[in-house]
Amino acid sequence: MSKAEKTRQVIIEKSAPLFNTRGVSGTAVTDVMQVTGLARGSLYVHFKDMEELSHCAVDWNLNQFQEKITTEAQKYSSAKDKFFGLLDYLSDPLNPPVQGGCPMMNFGMEADDTSPVIRDKVNETICAVQQGMLDILKAGIKAGEFSKDWDYKVFVVKAYAMIEGGILVSRVTKDISQMKLLVQLMKDEVEAAVPSATAKNKPNNKKHK
Repeated sequence: MSKAEKTRQVIIEKSAPLFNTRGVSGTAVTDVMQVTGLARGSLYVHFKDMEELSHCAVDWNLNQFQEKITTEAQKYSSAKDKFFGLLDYLSDPLNPPVQGGCPMMNFGMEADDTSPVIRDKVNETICAVQQGMLDILKAGIKAGEFSKDWDYKVFVVKAYAMIEGGILVSRVTKDISQMKLLVQLMKDEVEAAVPSATAKNKPNNKKHK
């Protein structure tokens, strides 16, 4: 990248957490100036206005979230382990993958009636995340990990809603206990989709008296 492109990227990366934490409307140019150490005129050399910068910051936050959960899932081999790893990774909303919390929730709620551009960006990411979940479970069915008659598409819709709901409750109450419960419920439903023959072959980890 050229020097100008590098500076532009630094501005985006340093200001992105501000936008995700304070919101687009709650982030002022003076806030960006403070975290970047740049003067107002220098900022506007790289961005037409705060709206352009906010769109870039939204993109950065959304991409970071998607990249991090994808990387986490790829650490595992089986479809079940990938999905469980994903759930575990998101099970503590007080320590989120992206500073400020889930950008889909943060920007989605704020942009619902204020910014069609940001709303569309969030919608694209929601679809991409759900598709990633679908792909994991579909691969599991193809590999024989899950029953072929499992309606995994309905489960993903429900699971995504449970994750986002758990994030909201956890961050408002500053308590992740309900999120932990939701994660376990989702895991139980995934386990229930494992064919009975496979389940019978699983090692018995229960302690015997």
